[in-house]
Amino acid sequence: MYGVCGCCGALRPRYKRLVDNIFPEDPEDGLVKANMEKLTFYALSAPEKLDRIGAYLSERLSRDVARHRYGYVCIAMEALDQLLMACHCQSINLFVESFLTMVRKLLEADKPNLQILGTNSFVKFANIEEDTPSYHRSYDFFVSRFSEMCHSSYEDPDIRTKIRMAGIRGLQGVVRKTVNDELQANIWDPQHMDKIVPSLLFNLQQEEITERSPSPETEKEKESPVELTERCFRELLGRAAYGNIKNAVKPVLMHLDNHSLWEGKTFAVRCFKIIMYSIQSQHSHLVIQQLLGHLDANSKNSATVRAGIVEVISEAAVIEASGSIGPTVLEVFNTLLKQLRLSVDYELTGSYESCTSTGSKVIKVHEERQLQEAVIKTIGSFANTLPTYQRSEVMLFIMGKIPVPGMYPALGSANTGFEGSRMIQIMLLKSLLQVTAGFQTTNMLTALPSSFLDPLLSFTLMEDAEIRLLVLDILISLIDRHDNQLKFSSLRVLTDISVLKLKMDKCSRQDNLFMKKHSQRLYRHIFLASKEENSSQGHFQSLYTLLGLICVELANEEVVVDLIRLALALQDLALTEESLPVYNRCAIHALSAAYLNLISQLTTVPTFCQHVHEVIEARQKELPFLLPEDVFVETPKLPEKLEMVEGEVLFSQAKIAETLGGSGYNSERLATPYIPQLTDEDRLSKRKSIGDTISLQLEVESRLSPEKEQKSPAEQITFETLKQAIADSVSLEEQERERRRQVVERFQTAPFEEIAAHCGARASLLQSKLNQIFEITIRPPPSPSGSVGNGHGQSRSVPVYEMKFPDLCVY
Repeated sequence: MYGVCGCCGALRPRYKRLVDNIFPEDPEDGLVKANMEKLTFYALSAPEKLDRIGAYLSERLSRDVARHRYGYVCIAMEALDQLLMACHCQSINLFVESFLTMVRKLLEADKPNLQILGTNSFVKFANIEEDTPSYHRSYDFFVSRFSEMCHSSYEDPDIRTKIRMAGIRGLQGVVRKTVNDELQANIWDPQHMDKIVPSLLFNLQQEEITERSPSPETEKEKESPVELTERCFRELLGRAAYGNIKNAVKPVLMHLDNHSLWEGKTFAVRCFKIIMYSIQSQHSHLVIQQLLGHLDANSKNSATVRAGIVEVISEAAVIEASGSIGPTVLEVFNTLLKQLRLSVDYELTGSYESCTSTGSKVIKVHEERQLQEAVIKTIGSFANTLPTYQRSEVMLFIMGKIPVPGMYPALGSANTGFEGSRMIQIMLLKSLLQVTAGFQTTNMLTALPSSFLDPLLSFTLMEDAEIRLLVLDILISLIDRHDNQLKFSSLRVLTDISVLKLKMDKCSRQDNLFMKKHSQRLYRHIFLASKEENSSQGHFQSLYTLLGLICVELANEEVVVDLIRLALALQDLALTEESLPVYNRCAIHALSAAYLNLISQLTTVPTFCQHVHEVIEARQKELPFLLPEDVFVETPKLPEKLEMVEGEVLFSQAKIAETLGGSGYNSERLATPYIPQLTDEDRLSKRKSIGDTISLQLEVESRLSPEKEQKSPAEQITFETLKQAIADSVSLEEQERERRRQVVERFQTAPFEEIAAHCGARASLLQSKLNQIFEITIRPPPSPSGSVGNGHGQSRSVPVYEMKFPDLCVY
């Protein structure tokens, strides 16, 4: 009987005998290395036998698993691993199928050790670069199984950790094996990403637990699951191409939504920091766009969730410091400004639905305020990544969104009304302040066009004190290019301004052009802003800083003269405007004194400095409440009524003009009091009205018409005409102011029907004027015969089909 078995054994195929010989009698002895070398040599010599060797090994492994002979299972897997590493040939594909079948068997087993064994073998296989493609291999099972292992809830924490780490390594192996092979299943498909990414995030989320109960032994031996997960996640994102970014990021957003992880912010910020640092830099704007789209999709979610998304966007923008946030820069700011407007509406209406006043969710005002601050901070973060020219466009874009009275429509919803418009104005101006922070340009004329400055300066005349203060801060940020703003932070009289260490450069040609175009408008708004009754210490401090920066950054001799005239005009304002409160009048006196002290030391004219010093000393002795040291304190000691201030405590315009005239300054201009004229800038920028256009067209037509020989005599410009024009301009300011007051009052008090009828009448008038212009400019086409009307009969245009052409022109 023994001989028969031996005889039958000798008749078995050689590859089976070689496979059987690698297994020892006792599995604890391990793989028989000598016989393994023979099997490897045979496989290399006869590669066509590889598929049979793999099938037989798979058969033995399945039998051993069923009989719970786990020692032989480990030996079979070790043999498979060695054969895989040694045999690189075209026939390896068939062998791989047997190998993957055995790995699948191990992963399906209940024993954690077998699962880990199968995972380790798969990872070794994943690191092999195959020479030939495989058309029919599928990894769907491995993605599902490894993802399941990543969520293992095994009772023993040590074994649970090992299973999870094995799952992470398995997913890493699947990605490495498939990501660069176009013939494999596309690992970036949503069906795979929806399993891989949440599994990695789940383990990345366990960091807090591992930090509470650290295990020093495991830390010394190998990396923690969190470190392994982060490394795998970074590798996955680093391999993502342009078209795969969306599929890789979307599961992250869904995971954060499903587990309410936006509210904590910390984990969400960490995830997107990993994403932004791992993907290719040219793809960063795709992540930003997905975050913005997700923010839009959560517009009616709680404020804490939206604030978490905005916080993540802010951090992502800081990382993306290359200065390119994609082709749609303004869309980014449009989305953020939209969220700002919605938050204001939610805060005022108390509902996420604009059509009703009661919402299903309770809106907390303080959470909405936190969201608004986060959005404003994010806008600033984005702006800091942009070059100067793009930042100028963003400033113009935001300015176009601010509801300016009479220029842009209100953005507030119907339920929020005036208060909604006011809050939106404040929020957008705060956003604009963030954008202008650190703004530096060499050509202010192009960076700050009239389309931006005009509406911005119009806010300095509004009654709302907070809005005026924000506008002043914005102007300060725009003008300050040498970080001198903080050096003017305290409004006081300095005996030596060298302690400020001001940074000054010679005024460039572009700056001179800018001041030539916009200086009078700036001076006028500074003067009028000083007249507001509800101004506080912050307003006067900002006015002083703004004036100081103009003098340091943009001043030439002409500008210095105008600034001195403006300071003296402020002194006259405090003397003559008795309707102002006592505090305001004293504050304007103090502002004028501090600024003249500053500008006198900057001009370095000794006699001018001496005069300013004498006036300040006289005030310290007689009227200390006219100096900033006594006015801008917590409890200023002011008189109940400001009596007529005169004599040595006032700055003399005549003396200043005389002292500076000897140093080359324009004494005549210095001696002329500064009076802001409302019509000056209007006359320069006003376009011709419709009526002027029509009259001009009629005059041109009358000159060109052969029917009329007479010409109207030109108006004679005489001295009396000019004198009359100057006299009329004085009253125009009052008329314009009264007209504006009436318009504002009408729109505030009149019923809607009356306003609509008024606007309709103006529209019809405009249409009639346009029709007149069109009738004048449009003429019938000339006759092809070249005949001209004689002036008595009406010329008729000949239709094309009635025209008579010469014979030579007919074909």
